Amino acid sequence: MLIWQSARSMWSAGSLQTDIQITAIETLSGFVLGTVGGTIIGYSFWYWTGTSKVFQPFAVVFNGIPKIALAPLIIIWFGTGIQSKILLAFASTVVVALLAAYQGAMELDRDFERLLWAFGANRRQVFLHLILPGSMPWVVNAMRINVGLALVGAVIGEFIASQAGLGHAVFVAGNLFELNVVWVGVLVLSLMALVLYGGVAVVERLVIRGRPW
Repeated sequence: MLIWQSARSMWSAGSLQTDIQITAIETLSGFVLGTVGGTIIGYSFWYWTGTSKVFQPFAVVFNGIPKIALAPLIIIWFGTGIQSKILLAFASTVVVALLAAYQGAMELDRDFERLLWAFGANRRQVFLHLILPGSMPWVVNAMRINVGLALVGAVIGEFIASQAGLGHAVFVAGNLFELNVVWVGVLVLSLMALVLYGGVAVVERLVIRGRPW
């Protein structure tokens, strides 16, 4: 009951809507940039095979760095605004998408690839007609993971330095021992995660339905 009253009070004041909007923008922007960017880089590793041998180890090392350790550096370089939170969400998701796209491209049946080569297909045609549609399940799996990682990255940034956002609201309320407000933030973040995951599920159905085989 007290949690509901706190939620109504925050909603009436307009702070809850603002915090939801800011966190959603940070999360979605980082998710889209990280997933699309990582997927493109992952496919480029297949397209230009030499690049994977050079850059994949660096990607794995970067993925192993806790993003909370990078947060202070990113905030110092890019400020406490929304850009630093988007960058944190991006950093949390880009390598996952990269490795998923590359793994999906490399694990497809080589017999199909050799068959296309035998019929005179060039590398671009092999990519468009085999690698891209065939590796979509790996990319979609990365999207499922990344939607949560992007939200965590954005909230971590809001915890460390921010003027608004659900993470900022939870952090301030925790310092003031306003547990009802903390619970409001936690519940709203949980609902946001469910909505985002549902959006990914819709995209998955569209992508899988659109595959040629």
